[in-house]
Amino acid sequence: MNHAEALVQRFYHQLWNQADDSVAWDILSPDFRFRGSLGPEKIGVDGFLNYMRGVHAALADYRCDILDMVSQDQRVAARMRFGGRQQGPLLGVASTDRYLSWSGAAFFEMDTVALSEQEGPKLAIARLWVLGDLDSLKQQLAAP
Repeated sequence: MNHAEALVQRFYHQLWNQADDSVAWDILSPDFRFRGSLGPEKIGVDGFLNYMRGVHAALADYRCDILDMVSQDQRVAARMRFGGRQQGPLLGVASTDRYLSWSGAAFFEMDTVALSEQEGPKLAIARLWVLGDLDSLKQQLAAP
C-alpha cells in the first residue's frame, strides 16, 4: 500500500467510521474540496466536518467500507459501500429507523501541503468527489 492509499484508508476508517474529527486536520489539505452525493460541494476542513456530522446525525452507525482501491501517483479511486440506520431526516424523508445501504465510487487527489508551521510539507488529501447510487438509496427510503 502506498502513502496515498494509506491516507484513503485513514480517511474512511478513522475519520468517517469512527467520526474522529482530529484526523481531518492531519490528513486533509486546509483548502480541501469535497463533493459528495448527499449535498453541495464543501470547501475547507470545517465545511467537510459539518457535512460529515450531518450524515452521522441522519444515519446511526454510519459506515464506509472500501471494497476495492486503485491508485496512480497522487490519485486514488475506491469502490465503496455506504450504510447506516436512518435515525434522522435524509433526502427529505423522515426517520424510517431502517438500515440503508448503497454503493458508490470515490475519487481522491492528493497534494503536498504544509499542514502546520511545526511540520514540513507532507502529502494530504486535497480533493474528493464521491458518486453514490442515490437511486438505490431513494428506493430504500420510499419502501414501506
